[in-house]
Amino acid sequence: MDNDIEEFLDSFSEINENALYPTGLEDAVIGMVERFGMAPLILLDREKCIKIFMDRDGMEYEEAEEFFDFNVIGAWMGEGTPCFASLIKVG
Repeated sequence: MDNDIEEFLDSFSEINENALYPTGLEDAVIGMVERFGMAPLILLDREKCIKIFMDRDGMEYEEAEEFFDFNVIGAWMGEGTPCFASLIKVG
């Protein structure tokens, strides 16, 4: 895990002590999200999560995507449940 990400996650509890993230997907953390009247949450990159499953667990893309959809996005962990972004490239 990158030191910057580790420091970010360690200090995030000061921002939102209830914020969670899936263990083992720290390298997919890309920041935080904020909404009016709600505590900030940790933001992960969906494609990075899938790539981690492929590299770490030897899954094919479709298998990793299904695993992500069912076991990661599909796992409600309460108000601290992280958010996942599907990023687009512009230009």
